[in-house]
Amino acid sequence: MSLAKIETRLNDKVRQLRMQGIGKGQEKVITGIRPAANGFGPRYWLEGGGDTAYLRMNANAYLGLGLDPRVIRSESEACDRFGTGPGAVRFISGTYQPHVALEKKLAEFHGREAAMLFSAAYATMLGVLPQLIEQETLVVSDALNHNCIINAIRLAQPARKEVFAHGDLDALNDILSSHRGRFKRVCVVTDGVFSMRGDHAALDRIEAICKRHENAYEQGILTLVDDSHGIGAFGRTGRGTEEVVGGRADVLVGTLGKAFGVNGGYVVSSAAVIAYLRESAPLYIYSNPITPGEAAAALTALQIVDSPEGIELLEKLRRLSLGLRAGLKRLGFETLPGEHPIVPILIRDTAATAALAEHFFAHGILAAGLNYPVVPKGEEEIRLQISAHHTEKDMEYLLEILAKFK
Repeated sequence: MSLAKIETRLNDKVRQLRMQGIGKGQEKVITGIRPAANGFGPRYWLEGGGDTAYLRMNANAYLGLGLDPRVIRSESEACDRFGTGPGAVRFISGTYQPHVALEKKLAEFHGREAAMLFSAAYATMLGVLPQLIEQETLVVSDALNHNCIINAIRLAQPARKEVFAHGDLDALNDILSSHRGRFKRVCVVTDGVFSMRGDHAALDRIEAICKRHENAYEQGILTLVDDSHGIGAFGRTGRGTEEVVGGRADVLVGTLGKAFGVNGGYVVSSAAVIAYLRESAPLYIYSNPITPGEAAAALTALQIVDSPEGIELLEKLRRLSLGLRAGLKRLGFETLPGEHPIVPILIRDTAATAALAEHFFAHGILAAGLNYPVVPKGEEEIRLQISAHHTEKDMEYLLEILAKFK
């Protein structure tokens, strides 16, 4: 056997991606973290970066809890008690007390009957959505939904898939109206906060539209929302898009790897839905859970978010986000309104987006340049992501460097 023939083809594909300006390229390796000092937030050292310490504007760590000593200590103490790994899948012998405690707290936090942990939010969507889709199910999806939703729908192979233009709820209404009587069940699936733009779904209106049409489908209409970028980062108490706009998902997916600063994904819903998923979701049944240490760390992070301290962190996050958007407008850059800590700079050109990302890097700022096919053509952008660890001086420095971009 030889890989020579296929390697030639694979190398050609990688070369083509890079020539188009859409290759991911070599990953940057973080080698250390410099603590906050002199009014500036933490800085990050990179392999090959010499003495340069970088301002990190490309992380999902919205509340900075991954560096919180209490969260770190909780993981360390759980490792001392339970070891570093679960050792098995949950139903064999991989369930530990921190898993159960975390699931209970997540259900309480979201006002649901039950919760269930997965190894990642991506795995959660792949594990959950296909189990809620049967042969006579219509799936309706927002055009800008995350890749995990797109692949979960492909995996599910529903009877029919309909995609409505981003945020076009009149189109959603028309889809549900036109398919009355043709399918037994409908699953409407959307992101809560959309990861590339920082805008959010109108869950209250989606819920109202679904209720309007529910009786026309024998098994009703199910709403599934992935609010991984909203939970812990959006809303006065961090309960995400539901808290901001109202509405309530039948099945809500979240992550522990963004605002909570740890790792893993989860789903909350009714007790009946979660009991069914524990018996049917292959990415739960046949895959190890997060470690006991990660579960303990996530529980501590969740307790911080669900406290007066968490409200203060979220208020700081909103203040920095609004201030950065105002600064971008002063400099003449296009962005989107809102309070979410994802702050896009809409460049709308692949080459210019890459040039701005390089400009930031040359001045000690890590920022993600997003080009097609990650975002639609004409929507190319720099995605800035704010953390509660950032400071006003960090934002001033970023805007100062941006003002120098030609």
